[in-house]
Amino acid sequence: MQIDEEYFQSEEFQEILNSYETSISAGESPLMDVDDLVELADYYSWKEDDDRALAVIEQGLEYYPDHVLLNVFMARRALTEDNYEEATYYADAISDRESPDYHYLRAEILIAQDRIDEADRYLRDYGLTVPADEYVDFVKDVANLYVDYDVSEKAYEWMMRSKGDNSDDFKELMARALFGLGKYKDSERIFNELIDHNPFSKHYWTALSSAQLMSEDYSNAITSSEYAIAIDPKDPSALSNKANCLMKLGNFKEASIFFQRYREAMPDDEFGLLQHGICLINLGQNDEALTLLEKAYDIAPEDSPFLLQICQELAFCYSAQKQIEKAMMMLDETEHMDCDHVDTLVIRGHLFLQNGLIEEAEQVYKKAIMSSSNAPGILLRIIVSLYDNHYVNACYEMLQKFLAMTREYYPNYHEGYAYMALCCYDLGYKEEFIKYLKLAVKENPQEAKAVLSPLFPYGTPVNDYVQYFS
Repeated sequence: MQIDEEYFQSEEFQEILNSYETSISAGESPLMDVDDLVELADYYSWKEDDDRALAVIEQGLEYYPDHVLLNVFMARRALTEDNYEEATYYADAISDRESPDYHYLRAEILIAQDRIDEADRYLRDYGLTVPADEYVDFVKDVANLYVDYDVSEKAYEWMMRSKGDNSDDFKELMARALFGLGKYKDSERIFNELIDHNPFSKHYWTALSSAQLMSEDYSNAITSSEYAIAIDPKDPSALSNKANCLMKLGNFKEASIFFQRYREAMPDDEFGLLQHGICLINLGQNDEALTLLEKAYDIAPEDSPFLLQICQELAFCYSAQKQIEKAMMMLDETEHMDCDHVDTLVIRGHLFLQNGLIEEAEQVYKKAIMSSSNAPGILLRIIVSLYDNHYVNACYEMLQKFLAMTREYYPNYHEGYAYMALCCYDLGYKEEFIKYLKLAVKENPQEAKAVLSPLFPYGTPVNDYVQYFS
C-alpha cells in the first residue's frame, strides 16, 4: 500500500488531525466523515501508532459497520497475524460488492495464504469487468498488491500487460518489482529518474540506496542514503542502509555510530540490536556486544527472521568468553528452527575447538561430514575452522588432500585455493604461496578478494594480486 506522505503534511489533513486529536484529548467522541477516519487510520499506521489507528477504525465501524475501507483495514490487520478466518469475516461484512477495494481484499486474502494461482484467476476475472479507461489504474493496484507480498514475478507480469503510463506511481511500482526480481541496476535507473522529478523525496533516495546496496555499489549507496538522512535525520531505513554499507566496507566504527542512531529511531527492533552487536564484536567490544545481543534475543518474536543469527552470534560471544555451556545452549535453541542444521554442527565444532575441546570438536565435525554426504562446502568450512583456531599446519595438510579430491571428483568446484594461499603465506612457503595465489585469482577471484585482501593495500584490484608479489 502506497502512502501519500505529502498529503499528511498538507494543511487540509493537518486540520482534520488537529480536530480529531483535540476532541479525543477533551474526552469527546468526534463524529467525522468516514473518509476522514480512514485517512486518520492510514496516518497513524504510517507513524506506527497501531493503537490509535485501531481506535479510529473501531470508532468508524460503530457508525458504518459495512463500510468498505473500514473493513478492509481490519481485514488487513487480521492478515498480519495470519488470521484468515477473521480477515474473511471482515470481507463478508462489506456491503458494496462492486467496490474495487472489496475485490482487491478477496485477492489479498488468497495471496496471504500463498494461493497465488487462485488469486490471479480471481483478479483476471475481475479485470474483465473493469472499464477500459480505468484499466491502467487497475493494473497498478494489482501490481502494488503483489509487490506488497513480495510476489514480484506477478507484479512485473501484470505491469507488462498494460502500456502503463508515464506517472511516477507507475515507474515506482516497476522499480519495486524489478528490485524484487533481483534486477537492481534496472531498479536503480528508474529510481534515478524519479529523483530527477522529485529530488527531495527521502523515499526515493532510500530506495535508490537499497538498490545500490544490493548491487554491492557501497560507495554510491552511502551517498544516496546520506541524501535521505539530510532530508530526515531520523529515517530508519536510510540510517540502516548507510550503516550496512559501512559494515560491508569494514568500517565498523562508523557503522556502529549509525546503528546507534537507527536504534534510537527503532528502540525495540531486534535487527538494529543484532547489527550493532556485530559491529561491536568486530571492534573487540564483546561485553557491550553481548548486552545488545541478549536484549535482541529477549525481544525477538519466535517468527523473527533474525532469531537464528541472534542465537548464533550469542553462541560466538559466549564461547569467546569461555562460557561454552551457554554457547551450546544458544545453538540448541536453533534445533527447532527452519535452517541448515549441518551448518550448526560446523559452528558447534568450531566453538568446541575454540575452547580446546578437541575430541568434542572432532566428533561433531565427523557428524557434519556424514550428514552432508561429504559435501565439499562442508569439508572446506571445517578446514577453515581449523585455520581460524590457529591450527595452520593441520589446515595446510587437509587443504592439500581437499584440493586433490575436488580436482578429481568435483572439477567444477573452484573454492579453497585462496585459503591454501593464505596458509602458505603464514607458513612462509613462498613458492607455493605464489602458485596458489595465481590459482585463486584465476579460479575464484571473489573468494580471493574475500580471503586475501588483508594482505594488500586497501582497494587493490584482485587482478593485481599476483603482480604485487612478483
